[in-house]
Amino acid sequence: MGLRDELLKSIWHAFTALDVDKSGKVSKSQLKVLSHNLCTVMKIPHDPVALEEHFKDDDEGPVSTQGYMPYLNRFILDKVQDNFDRVDFNRMCWTLCARKNLNRNHLLISDEDAFKIWCIFNFLSEDRYPLVIVAEEIEYFLRKLTEAMGGSWIEEKFEDYKTQLGSKQQCLTAWELIELVGMGHFSKGMDRQTLSMGINEVFQELILDVLKQGYMMKKGHKRKNWTERWFLLRPSSISYYVSEDLTEKKGDIMLDGNCCVESLPDKEGKKCLFYVKCSDKSFEISASDKKKKQEWIQAIQTCISLLKVGRPAPHREARHKRRELRQKQQAEQEQLELRMRELQTANENKQRELEAMRKKLEEAATNAADEERRRLQTQNELEGLYRAEMEKEKMVRLQMEEKVAQKSSELEQYLQRVRELEDMYHRLEEALEEEREARQDEETVRKLQARLLEEEAEKRTELEQIHLRQQQAISQTQAEKEELERERLAKEDALQAAMQQLQQLEFERQGALEQYEEVMKKLEDAANNTKSWKDKVAQHEGLIRLIQPGSKGPQKITNWGPAAFTEAELSLRQKDWQERKNRPTQTQ
Repeated sequence: MGLRDELLKSIWHAFTALDVDKSGKVSKSQLKVLSHNLCTVMKIPHDPVALEEHFKDDDEGPVSTQGYMPYLNRFILDKVQDNFDRVDFNRMCWTLCARKNLNRNHLLISDEDAFKIWCIFNFLSEDRYPLVIVAEEIEYFLRKLTEAMGGSWIEEKFEDYKTQLGSKQQCLTAWELIELVGMGHFSKGMDRQTLSMGINEVFQELILDVLKQGYMMKKGHKRKNWTERWFLLRPSSISYYVSEDLTEKKGDIMLDGNCCVESLPDKEGKKCLFYVKCSDKSFEISASDKKKKQEWIQAIQTCISLLKVGRPAPHREARHKRRELRQKQQAEQEQLELRMRELQTANENKQRELEAMRKKLEEAATNAADEERRRLQTQNELEGLYRAEMEKEKMVRLQMEEKVAQKSSELEQYLQRVRELEDMYHRLEEALEEEREARQDEETVRKLQARLLEEEAEKRTELEQIHLRQQQAISQTQAEKEELERERLAKEDALQAAMQQLQQLEFERQGALEQYEEVMKKLEDAANNTKSWKDKVAQHEGLIRLIQPGSKGPQKITNWGPAAFTEAELSLRQKDWQERKNRPTQTQ
């Protein structure tokens, strides 16, 4: 989409806003004001007479959009250069149309955010009038807005909304899109500030072509000092400002196909360094971390690569590809519809041919029915003749059948007597065979009974012996059982006596333990008394001493005069006293 197409979309909004009664026409006085404002914003010399000259043959009434287009193309769009602020141009057109179309009730966004959504709508809308944005572009915008707000995209929610759009041909106007975002249908849980920041980020990327932005440190060219700057990356330049409010611009780095960006090692106390090398100078920049550094290098390299091959910004190229794909799909759809219409026409022709064939078949069926009727009539006449002849043949056949039946009855009686004789012979043979088998079975049973009787006698003898052995074992077991019972009773008596002795020993042990505790207590009291007396004796020994003649060495001088012993004697006495004091403790 070129510059002319982008400008025409905003101008179309302004023109339709001036069309108050929606007749498709605007008065020439309003068009003069609109044309003057367009020329002022786009920095084009305005010719106030040109509009009158252009429409001098149409003095009686307003001008339609088709009538205004030739003037707009000739006197404004053909002269426009890309040297004006597009945001100011869009804001002027927005001012004209927002007053009439924007419903501010229940909106969670400001007028500035609504203006940015309006600009995004113009960027993503189709190149046909009236302007609408299709469902695919709505999803693209809402997905980007959700990512900018830090939320997660819910595909099912948009699919439900897309289903609701089915009755509206799945497209929205600019004001419907503003209402969709402003009512917070896809930003629930987000505050107004987050929503506004998300709209601004998408606006900067899609409208202002800001591919990346953020704070980084830049090394100066003259004083070689490092200063923090706010950087904005666009497809053909990198601008840096004092702060993110963009009030004070410090410079631009113009990019072209000959530029390059490379990573630098850490130096001068700065980390995450890289430099952008242009034809005239190089710029050293320090990112906040390695991730930001890699993102900036990759983004700048992408811009340089696009400039080398002359391709637009990624989001503009993506929009162009989406439109080409939609156009291709639309062409395929139209081709499919044309093919369907052709098939429908061919189907209708086939239906007509089938109808004609059906009529012919009906006529043929009628003729065939008449022919069948005549054939049936002839057949009925022939059947009458044949029936009479068949009756005669039937009478003759019945007579023959009676004779055959009589002969057959006689033959059947003879055969019956033969079968009865054969049956009697077979039964006689079977009876003889059964008698022979019965005799054999009787002999076998007699032998079996004899053998069983012998076995029974042997078993009875064995049982009697086993019974005798059992009687002997029982008498022996009874004696052993009585002996074991006597031993058990003796052991129980011994166990009872041992238990009584154990209880007596436990009682004696308890008494001995109590006596031991009393002795230990007395011993502890005696030890304490001995220790106290030893301490008293030691104390008295330290205080009492014998008076003996002193040594002739230097005497110790105290506050009361010369001491009774020297310094060496005092140290010996202290050492001796300490040894005597420690000796009782070691004994204990």
